[in-house]
Amino acid sequence: MSYVYRMVNAVLAPTLAQEFGLSAGGLGLLSSVYFFSFALFQLPLGLLLDRFGPRKVNALLLLVAAAGGAWFAHAESAGAAIAARAIIGIGVSACLMASFTAFVLWYPPERIATMNGVAFSAGAVGAMTATVPLEMLLRVWPWRDAFMLIVAATLAVSLVLWLWVPEKNAQRRGDCHEQLRGSEWSGLLRGLGQLLADPAFRRIAICLGLSQFAAVALQTLWIATWLRDVAGYSQAEVARGLLAVNVAMIAGYMTFGRAADVVQRRGKSPLPLLLFGVGLSSASLLLIIVGLKSLLLWCVFVAAGTAVVLGYAILSRRYPAEMSGRANTAINVFGFVGMFSGQWGIGLVLDLWPPSATGYAAEAYPWALGMVWAAQLAGLVWLWLGRRLLKS
Repeated sequence: MSYVYRMVNAVLAPTLAQEFGLSAGGLGLLSSVYFFSFALFQLPLGLLLDRFGPRKVNALLLLVAAAGGAWFAHAESAGAAIAARAIIGIGVSACLMASFTAFVLWYPPERIATMNGVAFSAGAVGAMTATVPLEMLLRVWPWRDAFMLIVAATLAVSLVLWLWVPEKNAQRRGDCHEQLRGSEWSGLLRGLGQLLADPAFRRIAICLGLSQFAAVALQTLWIATWLRDVAGYSQAEVARGLLAVNVAMIAGYMTFGRAADVVQRRGKSPLPLLLFGVGLSSASLLLIIVGLKSLLLWCVFVAAGTAVVLGYAILSRRYPAEMSGRANTAINVFGFVGMFSGQWGIGLVLDLWPPSATGYAAEAYPWALGMVWAAQLAGLVWLWLGRRLLKS
């Protein structure tokens, strides 16, 4: 559900821009405010997950997402739509982190990277439903009615979590629960401060944030407009292109997650896999910037970029289980601030050129893509220079 809400604006973008009178920057803000509110809620979310457990927190927050979705579907102005999109971001802010927290409590450390890959792949399935299936539905339904269908699905998932999904494994759940019962909020906050003071944490977090500044910002909105404005795709072709990109994303998550667990069972760090994947993603984006109009390169860019999420698994082995919620949500702040900044920033750059008859100026895209490519490369270099910190 989180990825459906994240991706839906890529297909709805032309309709939303026309209905609310949005420039490229306005469209970027409308879409990216989801990431901003998501990021703002990550630190309190980590405390809630460690204190009350992932199942209950996620189920209740999904009700908030449903309320935001209903407001968005009935919004009559750009301001209302932006506010509703921010509410959605808060509501789905626990989806991934609750999964990660549950995995730490249910599974041994050598399986965490694979399980994280499963969670990301499930998200990619949600993203796929917001491509061709949504485009076909919009041929017969108004977009507001289609959005209410997403709201209904959100309510259903909340009920499943609350009524059906079991609590954690009894022994591990009990151990962690007792630890959390004895923890005061001040102690939880001190643990969060220790995370932020760890230089290894900062290296991973900044690299992840700058990589997502490019990868997710593009994937969830601007790849669609590039396909339209630069490659000349029709709306149906854009939806099929996005579907291919999301299939590549699933392949990337599963491949890197499985490979990371294999190397960790051999006593080695998955850090080289992370560095290789982000490097390949950066190289693919550079080829697109210099003029190669290739959907395959976009697929490689997204698939290889998924390697950066191995940072979650690397950090989960560095800290005790009772800190898993805070560790995952703290690094997530950096990721989602990057997504928000990249998505909005790309729109602002595109606005520097007069729009074309069908969309945004094709000559603006190399500059917009070059901006996020430089950020992604800087994050990769930053992590490479501090790689020895992650061995301590």
